[in-house]
Amino acid sequence: MSRVDELAAGLGGVGGVGLAKLGELFDMRSGRFVAAADIAPFRDSGHPFPCYGGNGLRGYVSTASHRGARVLVGRQGALSGNVHRVTGEFYATEHAVVVEPTPNVDVQWAFHMLTAMNLNQYVSHGAQPGLAVGTLKALTTRVPSLETQRHVASILDAFTELEAELEARRRQYEHYSQQVISSIAAPWVRLGDLGHWRGGVTPSKAVARYWESGDIPWLASMDVSGTESNQIRGRVTSVALDETSLKVIPAPCVVVVMRSNILRRRLPVGLVTIPTTINQDVRALIPHDGVDANYVYQALQTASEAIRESCVRTDGSMAAVDSKSFFGYEIPLPSFSEQQLMAKKLRAFDALVNDLTVGLPAELAARRKQYEYYRDKLLTFKEAPA
Repeated sequence: MSRVDELAAGLGGVGGVGLAKLGELFDMRSGRFVAAADIAPFRDSGHPFPCYGGNGLRGYVSTASHRGARVLVGRQGALSGNVHRVTGEFYATEHAVVVEPTPNVDVQWAFHMLTAMNLNQYVSHGAQPGLAVGTLKALTTRVPSLETQRHVASILDAFTELEAELEARRRQYEHYSQQVISSIAAPWVRLGDLGHWRGGVTPSKAVARYWESGDIPWLASMDVSGTESNQIRGRVTSVALDETSLKVIPAPCVVVVMRSNILRRRLPVGLVTIPTTINQDVRALIPHDGVDANYVYQALQTASEAIRESCVRTDGSMAAVDSKSFFGYEIPLPSFSEQQLMAKKLRAFDALVNDLTVGLPAELAARRKQYEYYRDKLLTFKEAPA
C-alpha cells in the first residue's frame, strides 16, 4: 500500500467530519462585466492584469477586480463548471464565479475539491448553458481539518506539478519543430498562394432532407484537432449539395478554424485525408501542384501560436482570424521532395507532442489518471440536497 493509500485509509475518506454546504465554506459571487474592447490580447504597461472569464484567461486589462488567492468556476457556456485557481491581482468577468474560502478552508484544497465535484453536471441546459451561483452554494461536501486539507492539497499538488513539468517538455519539443521550419533554406510563400482556400456553409437544420440519413462528411470547427481531422461527426445528404452552395472538398486538404472563441487560446489546424464538406467557420486549403498538404499542415501546426498572435482578432464577442493577415502570412516552401522529407521529420515531433498512444500525451494521460485516482481516494463528495 502506498503512503497516499495509507493516508486515505486513515482519513476514512475525509477525516470523519460532517457535511457542509459550499455556501457555508466560501463567499461565492459572479465577477464583473468588462467590454471586449477593453481586453488586450497581450500584457503591456496599459493592461498589466490578467482577465479571466468562464473558460480561463481571456487577455489583459487595465484594472484589477480582485487580489489574493482565489478559485474561479466557469458559469456560462458549454464548459460551465470548469475550475481554475488564480493568485495576485486579477480581473474576473461576469462569466466566472469567484470563490473565496472562509478562514477554515485552504484555497488549494478547495481547488482540488471543486475540480473533483464535476460541477458541469449541475449546469442548466437551455439555449445558453449556465451554472447558477445559488446551485453551487447548495451543493455539499465533507470537510476535514485545516491541517488535513493542507496535507491533502500538498499531495495532489505534487501530481499537478508533474503535469507542469511535462507541459514544459511539450513546449521544448514544439521549439525543436520551430527550429526545423526556420532552418529551411527556401523561398517564403504566402499562405494564400499555396492553393485554393475554400469556405463552407451550414445547410438549414430546419430542412430534414439536408441531414436525415446523410452519408457525406460535414466538418465543423469542433472536428478540427491537432491530429488528422478525420473524426468528422456531421453528415449531410446529396440533396444538400444540390440545393445549397455546399461543395465537397477533395482530400488531402488542410483545414483551419477561422471563427470561434477557441481562437482566444489556440489556433486549431487539421489535416483531412477523406473528401468532406465544411461549415462557414472553417477554411480548407486544396494545395496547388508541387505543394504537399502534409508539409503545410505540419508547418501551420508549428507556427500556429505565432499565427494566432498576429492574425486573430479578439475585440468582438466572437474571436476570428483576420483573413488578409492570415493569407499574407508566409512559410518556407522548398521543393516537393524536400517538403515530404520535412513533413516526415515534423510528424515525428508531432507524434511526441500530440499522439495519444506515445510520447508526452501518453505520459501526461498516465499522470492525470494517477492524480484522479488519488484525488478520489482523498476526497469524498455527496449529491446536492433535493
